[in-house]
Formats: sequence, structure tokens, C-alpha cells
Amino acid sequence: QVQLVESGGDLVQHGGSLTLSCVSSGSVGLIYVMGWYRQAPGKSREFVAAVGLSGNTKYGESVKGRFTTSRDNVKGTITLQMNNLITEDTAVYYCCAATDVSGTDRLYWGRGTQVTVSA
Repeated sequence: QVQLVESGGDLVQHGGSLTLSCVSSGSVGLIYVMGWYRQAPGKSREFVAAVGLSGNTKYGESVKGRFTTSRDNVKGTITLQMNNLITEDTAVYYCCAATDVSGTDRLYWGRGTQVTVSA
């Protein structure tokens, strides 16, 4: 079992920056990838960023060049640095983590943190 808790969500102005953090607990050593998704009102959940054990990263098209994610494998934490925020970035941001136990993948989610970008 893995528990995830996000923090850092806030109200920020257009063009501003914000850093989200996610702390994992439980079977942290089984996590092989951590990432972020977001969900805006009335929209489906959207992939934002992910980072593997080796530090390799992947980003959603809408955030490339503006967001940066990184993780600390020992502490089981992941951060999302968001720059040049736009109103379309307004959403609930969810941290996620995937574990592999004997070839069986399982995905865990945090409860989310609200990011609101004002015009």
C-alpha cells in the first residue's frame, strides 16, 4: 500500500509560478514511477508529468517548457514546478504512483490539491 499527500495548491496570477509537492508513505520502495495528473471542472483527467526511477521525465503537451517535475527516490517525494501559469492550468492536481509487485502493477492516487490561476 502507498499513501500520497499533495500540497502547495494556491491561487496565483496569470504568468506566476507555483510549486506542488507530494509525499508518499507506505511501500515507497516498490514505486517505480511517480507523476501528476490534473482535472479541470467539466473535463476529464489529463496527464501532466511523470518521472521514472532513473529521473527520466515525460510531460503533457500543454505543459511542456513551463512545468518541471523531479523526485527523491529515497524520500519518496515528487515536486512539480509550474512557471508561466495560464488560466487553463486551473484544476485539481493529483499525485500518482505506480508500484510493481511480482509483475503486477498498481496505481495509487492522492486526494488532490487545487490550483487556481486568475486572469
